[in-house]
Amino acid sequence: MPSFDDYVIVSQFPEQPAELMVVAFRGWPDAGDAATATLNYMMNALGAVKFAEIDPEEFFNFAQERPRSTRSKDGARHLQWPANEFYLWPGTETASPAVFYLGTEPHLRWRTFSSLVGDLAKRCGVKSAVHLGALLDAVPHTRAVKYSGSSTNRQIQAAFEGSNVRTSNYQGPSGITVPVSESLAARGISYTSLWGHVSHYLRATPNFRVGLGLASNLKDMLQLPVDLAQLTVMADAFDKEVQKVIAEDEQLGKYIATLEERYDAAIDAAEMPDPDDLVRELERFLRTERMGGSGD
Repeated sequence: MPSFDDYVIVSQFPEQPAELMVVAFRGWPDAGDAATATLNYMMNALGAVKFAEIDPEEFFNFAQERPRSTRSKDGARHLQWPANEFYLWPGTETASPAVFYLGTEPHLRWRTFSSLVGDLAKRCGVKSAVHLGALLDAVPHTRAVKYSGSSTNRQIQAAFEGSNVRTSNYQGPSGITVPVSESLAARGISYTSLWGHVSHYLRATPNFRVGLGLASNLKDMLQLPVDLAQLTVMADAFDKEVQKVIAEDEQLGKYIATLEERYDAAIDAAEMPDPDDLVRELERFLRTERMGGSGD
C-alpha cells in the first residue's frame, strides 16, 4: 500500500512547530477567485516559502483539469500541473510559524487525499487550521460584504457570533473542504471555515473586494503582521471596474436595483430572501439580456 512519501514531495519540514495552517482551494470553493487571491496576497506579503507539494498523478483527471503549457524566453516549454502546494512562514519573535496551503480541488480519491493533508499538518505541528472560501450568493455588491463561517474552536466560534460573520448552517453537496476538515479533526487539529459571499452576477475576477474582507478577518483572528494597504488599492480598483460595467448595462443595473430592494427588506425583517425566488429573477434577467428586449 502506498505511503505518505509516495504521494507528498517535501523539501524540508519546519524546524519549529508551525501551529497554524491557512488553507484555500481553487475551483468550486473559490467563487470569483476571492479566497485564493487572498491567500496568495498574504503569502507574498509575509514572504512564505514553498516546502512541500502533493503529486497530482493519482488525484486528477487530466482530461478534465488539463495541465497548462507555458513557454520561457529561451523557447523552452514547461507544463504546469494542478497544484497542491504548502508554504512556510517562519514567524517572528512574537508570532509562531505558520503553514499556508494553496490547493486545487482534486477529482479522485478524496479520502486518501484528505488523509495526506491531515498527516502533513500533523507532522508540521499544526494545532489549528483556517479555511478561506468564497461562494456565489444573491447579494448586491453595493452592500457590505456578507461572511459566514463556523469553527470547532469555541473562542473563534464565539468571536464569529459577536461579529459580522454569520454561522453557517449549510447542508448539501460538499467540496473537498469537508473531508479535509474531518481528516484534521481526526488528528486533534481544530478547524475554522470562513466564507465570503460573492455577488452572483459579477464575472470579474479576482474579486478583491471580497478578498480584502477575508484578509482583514483573517488578520484580526490570527494576529498576523501583514499590511493590507496594497490589497485595499486593488479592491478599490475592482470596485471602479464593476461600476463602469454596470453603468454600460441598463438591464444589469435594473436587476441590481431589484436585488437591493429585496435584500434590504429581508435584512429589515431579519431574514434573507428566498434563494429560489432570486435565482428565478436572475434567470429572467439573463433571458432578457440575451433577447435584447423586455422579456415580456
